[in-house]
Amino acid sequence: MKFKLNHIFIFKLIAVLFLTVSCGSDDDSLQRIDQIMNFDVRNSVGQDLMNPKKVGSYTAYSVNDINGLTDLAPVSVPLRMTTDSLYYFEYLSGARRIIKDSISPENKTYRSDLAFSFSRTVNNQIVTVTDVMEIHYRWTPSLFQVSEVLYNGQPVFSKAADAPNSINTFTIIK
Repeated sequence: MKFKLNHIFIFKLIAVLFLTVSCGSDDDSLQRIDQIMNFDVRNSVGQDLMNPKKVGSYTAYSVNDINGLTDLAPVSVPLRMTTDSLYYFEYLSGARRIIKDSISPENKTYRSDLAFSFSRTVNNQIVTVTDVMEIHYRWTPSLFQVSEVLYNGQPVFSKAADAPNSINTFTIIK
C-alpha cells in the first residue's frame, strides 16, 4: 500500500510541475507600460525657469491633482537636474486617471489633470502662477502609454500608438 501511495504522490507532483511549466506566459501577453514623462520649463529665449540661480526663475513649485478625491491632493513630481545643469521634472504617476472614453473593451482613453503652481519674487513681492497640464493615456490589453499632453490647453507632446516605449521628453515654454 505504501508503494502505491508513493507512486500516486509522485504522479501528482509530476502533473503539477508539467502544468506549471506549460502554462507559463510569453512576452506577448505582457502589457507594455510607457508613462514616464520628463519635461523642463523655459522662457521664450530658452532660459531654464527652474534654476534658482538665474534671475527671473521660479523659486518654489507645487503640483495638485485636479481630479483628486479631496481639494488638496498633492502629487509628487520631483525636480531633477541633468549633467549639464538643466533642471527638469520627472513625472512617473500619482494623479488619478479618469476614463475619457472607451471605444471598445480593447481600446480606452484616460486622462489626468494636474495644477502646477510656480512662485517667484517680482519687485519684492511673491507672485504665484498656476498652470494646468492635461495628460491623455491610451490603454489596450497590450499597451498603456501617454498619448498626448496639453499645457494650458496647448499641445506640447503627442505619441503614435505604434511608437516604441521610451521616456517621454518635452519642453514647456512659458
